[in-house]
Amino acid sequence: MTKILIIEDDPRMLRMLEMAVQDEDYDVLTASNGLEGLRKFHNSQPDLVVLDVKLPMMDGVTVCQRIRELSNVPVLMLSATAIAEEDIAKGLEMGADEYVRKPIGAVEFRARLKALLRRAEVSSADKSSAPAGYSDEYLNVDVESRRVSVDGVEQRLTPTEFKLLATFIRHRGQVLTFQQLLEQVWGYEYTTEHHYPRIYVSHLRRKIEPDVKNPVYIQNEYGIGYRFVGRSV
Repeated sequence: MTKILIIEDDPRMLRMLEMAVQDEDYDVLTASNGLEGLRKFHNSQPDLVVLDVKLPMMDGVTVCQRIRELSNVPVLMLSATAIAEEDIAKGLEMGADEYVRKPIGAVEFRARLKALLRRAEVSSADKSSAPAGYSDEYLNVDVESRRVSVDGVEQRLTPTEFKLLATFIRHRGQVLTFQQLLEQVWGYEYTTEHHYPRIYVSHLRRKIEPDVKNPVYIQNEYGIGYRFVGRSV
């Protein structure tokens, strides 16, 4: 059974999130502050974490950073304030996969959870159709083991970042449009989130490119999308 940990200090919001997934095949654990949430994370090893940004005893940013020190588990961050693109970028810096505004409707919440869980898996289709990975003197990606090293140092990617990189590698040399990326990486739930590819590609480049301002791996096709080129080996 898929195990989901929800860390939220507002009792009404916590109850709403629990009720939103009560008909799903999930084992739901809850915590009302950051310290309790981090303790339950260590003890239960959930498959996905839903985490409020503002929490008592330990804020959500710190909790997310502590989780990322140990695990690549998908993390959905919740915020009570309006979310701009810079907020999403900040969420990625924390190590979150998603950053959404409260209140979130039950249908959207369930859809986001399912999409995050899908992204966390390397499907059999991915493995059969994709190359084993990519390797040169600077960047090494093993798709099956989900390991990435940059200049000899292992780099931790979130499930969404890894799914994005694996998709680029699988279609190396091809131009992937923004819509294709949304469908293949995020899923049908996100086909209207046209800003997502740009924000996530920008963050992924900071993790894998030797020079972010002059990318050699993920190159722009202006107005269309992106192409993974790689280096000559």
